[in-house]
Amino acid sequence: MSDEATIYRGEPLQTYIDDAASGKPAPGGGSVSACVGALGAALVSMVCNLTIGKERFAPVEDTVRELVARSEDCRARLEQLLQDDTTAYNDVIVGYRMPKDTDEQQAARTQHIQAALKHAANVPLEIARTALEVCGLAKVAAEVGNPAAVTDAAIGAILGESAAQGGALNVKINLGSIKDEDYVAACRQELDELLAEAAPLRAEVLAITESKL
Repeated sequence: MSDEATIYRGEPLQTYIDDAASGKPAPGGGSVSACVGALGAALVSMVCNLTIGKERFAPVEDTVRELVARSEDCRARLEQLLQDDTTAYNDVIVGYRMPKDTDEQQAARTQHIQAALKHAANVPLEIARTALEVCGLAKVAAEVGNPAAVTDAAIGAILGESAAQGGALNVKINLGSIKDEDYVAACRQELDELLAEAAPLRAEVLAITESKL
């Protein structure tokens, strides 16, 4: 971790937003995508918590309790990824600042940069994966959760898909500088598959929501 990294856990949201708006290189789009995904997961949890314990929803109580456990797991992972993305990018910056006066220095610098770029791509890839999970959980919340909160499930899906799209873009910007062609090809294929699932899920949740309004 470089001295430019900031630990945001426990900090006011305003601090994070101000840093995102500043001229600092991080937090950037990947971290913000994780934040958005975490908010989507939080809304799924809210729908669950507005459903659990109410007699009219007793038949789906077990399903909703399992759902909230999964949404909270996603939220925790995305909160960690919010920070991981910031520190990963800072490590790329460290690499570009390494000396390159000798062949040995150039080799060490290149090795560091390539490893850091892969890590910087792996983090938003995991953001996209987890955000896709949020979309799926939002669909279940819309189907079985308290209909009074169905719009919150829909917004959870919208935020989940946005986080998946944002994560994917931040993977792609790193792939352009990574020399490992097999790694690049595998990432691009997985991103295509993730995004091909996320958009239809968001559309399904919106359709379910509209039917209940």
